[in-house]
Amino acid sequence: MDIMKSFSLEGKVALVTGGAYGIGFAIAEALAGAGAKIVFNCRSQSNLDKALADYEAKGIKACGYICDVTKEEEVTALVARIKEELGGVDILVNNAGIIKRIPMTEMSSEDFRQVVDIDLVGPFICAKAVIPGMLEKGHGKIINICSMMSELGRETVSAYAAAKGGLKMLTRNICSEYGGANIQCNGIGPGYIATPQTAPLRERQADGSRHPFDQFIIAKTPAARWGTPEDLMGPAVFLASDASNFVNGHILYVDGGILAYIGKQP
Repeated sequence: MDIMKSFSLEGKVALVTGGAYGIGFAIAEALAGAGAKIVFNCRSQSNLDKALADYEAKGIKACGYICDVTKEEEVTALVARIKEELGGVDILVNNAGIIKRIPMTEMSSEDFRQVVDIDLVGPFICAKAVIPGMLEKGHGKIINICSMMSELGRETVSAYAAAKGGLKMLTRNICSEYGGANIQCNGIGPGYIATPQTAPLRERQADGSRHPFDQFIIAKTPAARWGTPEDLMGPAVFLASDASNFVNGHILYVDGGILAYIGKQP
């Protein structure tokens, strides 16, 4: 057996939702590096144009489309278009998501529903749309981007934790329903990742000290650092490839060890 060949994604079509920037972009870059054809979605033309330029700058030929993952008719049309133009989705990465940091008693039900709609209902809609094509092909890979909040709670993230906990169980249920059809559905649970969105939490204070939240994360992480989008590339390729054909219903936490660690003694 050629073990390295089992990691190849040559000839595969990968749909990465929310693949315009951040974690989604890094995962798409990794899948492209392993040979996959990349498709991603955006909700606005301006974001789509910027993302296409960013992919081109990386030497990646990606196909981008306008699509809202919470709208089933748009997702169904997108998947049909991908099948017509590229041959169908082999790999789905459910990455699109949002977080709203609001204390629970101050959060409106509308805000709660919006987070759950994007972070949980969206992955359901996308998986539902691609699974029939995967059944026709006789194989498929679905990777749900979960979170440490799939396991833990924290102040101000009630909607996000509820959605990501639900996404963990959706992952296991897709495995249960379709594992016998050679479809593997797994999740990646990133730890705290250094992205432009988290940059304010890592800025040095006026006296040169770390931001209090930065100190907290470093103290809670055995690796003693924030993760990077690049840390997610290898796990994504593994779960998208034949190397993980007997891995199903699993959540791979890429968190530097946070979930294994009780923290330093004060």
